[in-house]
Formats: sequence, C-alpha cells, structure tokens
Amino acid sequence: MILVGIAVAILLKATVYDTIQNHPRIYDYLAAIVITIIVWEGNLWIDHWMNIQYPWVLKTTKRILFHLPIALIFSAIALYVLMLTYDTWVCGLNAQHKKLMAASLYISFLITILLLSFEIGGQLLKGWKLSLIEVERYKTETVQAQLQNLKDQINPHFLFNNLSVLSSLVYINQDKAVDFINQLSKVYRYLLDNRTNELVRLEDEMKFLESYIYLIQIRFDRNIHFEIDIDPNKLKDYIPPMSLQMLIENVIKHNEISGEFPLSVWVNIKDNMLEVRNSLKARMADEVSSKSGLNNIQERYKYFTEIPMEIIKSEHEFIVRIPLLSNL
Repeated sequence: MILVGIAVAILLKATVYDTIQNHPRIYDYLAAIVITIIVWEGNLWIDHWMNIQYPWVLKTTKRILFHLPIALIFSAIALYVLMLTYDTWVCGLNAQHKKLMAASLYISFLITILLLSFEIGGQLLKGWKLSLIEVERYKTETVQAQLQNLKDQINPHFLFNNLSVLSSLVYINQDKAVDFINQLSKVYRYLLDNRTNELVRLEDEMKFLESYIYLIQIRFDRNIHFEIDIDPNKLKDYIPPMSLQMLIENVIKHNEISGEFPLSVWVNIKDNMLEVRNSLKARMADEVSSKSGLNNIQERYKYFTEIPMEIIKSEHEFIVRIPLLSNL
C-alpha cells in the first residue's frame, strides 16, 4: 500500500502539477500513502462483506456485477473527500483544484479496476484450484467407498455364510437352492454394474434390495422381518449406489438376531428422506467394524446436497435417514 501511495503521488506530480508549493513535498507523499491505505482497507472490507453476501463459487455473476460498482463508488467518494480535505487544509491549489481532483479520480478508478481485476482473477483461479482438489478428493473417497462396498460384500465371511446356506438348501430344497443362486447372482451383478456410478435411481436400488433381503431371510428365517413402504412417486429419485444395502448391513452387523430376539426392520419415506428403522438389541459380542459405512454415505452425500444424513438412536430403536435427490 505504501508503494502504491508513492507511485500515485509521483504520477500526479508528473501529469498534473509540479509547481512551487507552500508546503514540503513530503506532505504529498504522506497524504498519498494515507489516502491509499484508507481506500485500500475500505475495499478489503467491501471484499469481506461480498464474500459473505455473494460467495465467488456460488454467486459468481452477481459478485462481479455488484462488487465493481460498489468498489468504484466507495473509492470515488473516499478519494474525493480525502483529497478535498487535504487540498483545503494543506495545498491551497485552488486554481488547479478541479484538474487535480479529476486526475486523482481517473487514477483511482484505474488502480481500483486493475486491483479488482487481479483479485477477481485470483479468486477465480483459487476457486478453480479448490474445485480440482475437491474433484480429486471426491474421486478418492468414491473409490474408497466402492472398495469398501465390495469389500463388505465380497469377503470370506459373507461368502461363507451364503455358501453355508446354499449347501444346506441343496440337500433340503433344491428348488429353493436354485432361487438362492439366482438372487445371489443378482446381488453381485448389481454390485458390478454400479461400481462406477455416483448415483442410482431408488427404483434400481429397491430391486437390488429385494435380492439382498431374500438372501438375508433365507439365512435368518423368521428371526428377521422387513416391512417396506415406498411411495411409487419417489422411485425416480436418486441415492448413492449400495447406500441402502449398507444401512441394512449395518443393522444386521450390530444387532442380535435370534428366536428370542427377532429383528424388525422398516424401510419407508418420511419428509423426502429415505428412512431405515430397526428394533435395537445390540449384540453382546459385536463384530469388528471399520465404522466407515455411515461415514462413506455421509461424505458422498455432501457433494450432491447440503441436507445432512440423520442418525437417531433411542433405547429401543435405531433410525437412519438419508436424503432423496430429485433435482439433478
């Protein structure tokens, strides 16, 4: 700011006046520096206020349309008042007053536009860099979520449980064993087909959930009960793939499921949120969990909506609600 003030003073003396004055020349430099600091700090305050009202990333057009006129008007008024005060009390250049004021305004406009151009360019460049970082971060977390989803399903424990059920069915009920294999293949087909998708329709996720629930009910028989009530008008909305399955998996992983403690799971829609609610009976010896399932869902949602995922735990129930995405 000091360097800019000195440069303005030199420019004014070179273009407007360089006559014998009744005050030391150092006053002009000091005045130029003080005026520059006041105008500069005022513009910084305007920039801070604009960042709150019109953020660059969210309201770029409005920011440009409002920021430049407000900054120019402030600079002109501040410069005029400060120059008039200095001219009246120090300079006494009445004959050259209009010429000096006009030149000062021209120079201030030029410097303000130049500085704002640098700032706008810098802010846009910064926003662009941040967006690239966010994109790369999102890609990384998406890949991690995909790997975690596949890992949660294609793991020895999951395969062992299903193969154990299948081996029993082969001897007891061959027709049901065939159905079990078909549903198991649908589960893996869905996982493979949607491993790179960012969002899927709720309709597709519910079809996948039917196959997944079939495997679960064969495994736990009457010890687990599902009640699903989904508004058909919401089936075209979107959710992250496998998120509903991960919620069901989370319920099974952390709750006791037995004849003495049957588990009930409700899947419905409430206030445009997909709700998974279950009766709560925590396992005495809980499975080791990475605790990344709910976090992965929550982090992926942040890229599509500001509506947070809701997690509600009471004495007898555990509820998770995830937003339905419709305006895409």
